[in-house]
Amino acid sequence: MEEELLKLEDEFARAVAGNDADALDGLLANDWIIVEPDGSIIDKARFLGVIRSGALSHESMESTDLRVRLYGNTAVVTALTTTKGKFMGQDFASCERATDIFVKQTDRWQCVFTQLTRFTKK
Repeated sequence: MEEELLKLEDEFARAVAGNDADALDGLLANDWIIVEPDGSIIDKARFLGVIRSGALSHESMESTDLRVRLYGNTAVVTALTTTKGKFMGQDFASCERATDIFVKQTDRWQCVFTQLTRFTKK
């Protein structure tokens, strides 16, 4: 199961880097939310909407230091993720510790929650 979750994380990164809202739609549960580093919460519809509109676009997304912990039909995946892209025409680059929570329902894993924490090297 660990390999399956790592494959899903890779698919997610490729979908984000490719600005593929349809692929992301299938990877995220309908009630998925993301908590941004500033504490704001974005739901799936808004996230996919800004990608589809072009307001948010990514050039790259890479994850390292992936760790998977399994708890029955629930999994927690953490990674150090770097991204580059544009939001509302402004360039951005970030390095964040990402935590994804997956739930397996009817033999299918979907991400139900993502938490981003800004990573600063000391």
